[in-house]
Amino acid sequence: MTQLNAGSMMRRGVVRCALAAVLFGVSAPAASRLADDLGPFSLAGLLYVGAAAAVLPVVGRSRPTAAAWRRSRSRLALAVFVGGAVGPVLLATGLGYVSAATASLLLNLELVFTTIVAALAFREHIGGRVAAGTALVALAGVTLAWSGDAQLRWGALLIAAACVCWAVDNSVTAALDDLAPAHITLAKGVVAGGANLAIGVVLDGGPPAATALGALAVGALGYGLSITLWVAGARDLGAARAQLVFATAPFVGAVVAWTVLAEPASWRQLIALVVAAVGVSFVIGSAHFHEHHHHPTVHDHEHVHDDKHHDHDRPAGADGARRHQHAHAHRACVHRHPHVPDL
Repeated sequence: MTQLNAGSMMRRGVVRCALAAVLFGVSAPAASRLADDLGPFSLAGLLYVGAAAAVLPVVGRSRPTAAAWRRSRSRLALAVFVGGAVGPVLLATGLGYVSAATASLLLNLELVFTTIVAALAFREHIGGRVAAGTALVALAGVTLAWSGDAQLRWGALLIAAACVCWAVDNSVTAALDDLAPAHITLAKGVVAGGANLAIGVVLDGGPPAATALGALAVGALGYGLSITLWVAGARDLGAARAQLVFATAPFVGAVVAWTVLAEPASWRQLIALVVAAVGVSFVIGSAHFHEHHHHPTVHDHEHVHDDKHHDHDRPAGADGARRHQHAHAHRACVHRHPHVPDL
C-alpha cells in the first residue's frame, strides 16, 4: 500500500465516521420532535424498523451461516430485547420530558454505563484516565438533571435507564464475533422494532402517514445508515480512531437543537457540554498497557494480520495488511501491548 493510498484511506475513514456521527447526533433532536405526535412504543418501533430497512442491502451481501446464528442466539436475543426493545421505548418516553439539547447531552451517559458494565460484568480493564473520564461524563449528566424541575429529572432518569440498556447491549454484542453490526441491527429492527410498533398501534392507533414516514427516515439515517458508515469508516481508521470521531455525536445533537430547532442554551447545558467533552476525550484517548489473556476460539470476521491478534496462515491471495474475512482460529495466549478500552 503506498503512502498516498494510506492517506486517502485515512481521510475517507474520517469522512465516513464524521457523517455517521452527524446522522446519529441529529437523530436525537429529530426524534424529540416526533415524540410530540407519536407514542413511545410507536416511535421506538418505527425508528428501528427504519434502521432495519436501511441495512438490508448490506445484509444481503454477507449472510451468516446457520451455525453462526445458533452460536449467537442467546446473546443476540438479550441484545434485541434490551437494546432494541426496552432501551428505545425508555428513550422515546424520556424525550417527552426534556429538551432536545438536554436529551442529546444525556446520551453521553451510555459511555458511563458501558464502562461500568464492562468492568463489573466482563472484567474489562479500567485505568485511571477511563475512571476519571467516566466520572466527568456522569457529573455532566447530574449537572443537566439537577434542578427543581421534577419533569426534567424524570426525563433524565428515563434516558439514563435507556443508556443502561444500551450499555448491556454494547457489552453483549461486543462478543458476537459471528455476526456483523448490520445483522444485529436487522434483528433488532425486525423483531424488537416490529413488536414495539405493534404494541404502539394497539395502544395509540395507527400513526399519521407523514409522521410515520418521518420516523422511518430518522431511523434509517440515524441508526441504519449511521451504523453502516461507522463500520466502513472503522475499516479505514481502526476502531479506536473511529470511536473518537463518533463520540462527537451527542454534541452534534445539542448544537442542532440550539441552532436548527432554536432551543435556548442554558448555562447548565453549556457547563455539561464542556465537562462531558473533557470526560469523553479522557476515555477515548486512554491507551493502556497491561498483561491480558485471550481464550482459544474459532470464528469468522473481518480482520488484518498486523494487529498482534491474527497471526494465523491466510488464504492464498489474501493481503494481510488489508481487511479481509475468513474463518480462523485463535490460540490461547497471554501478552502485553498498548491498547484502548473496547467500549
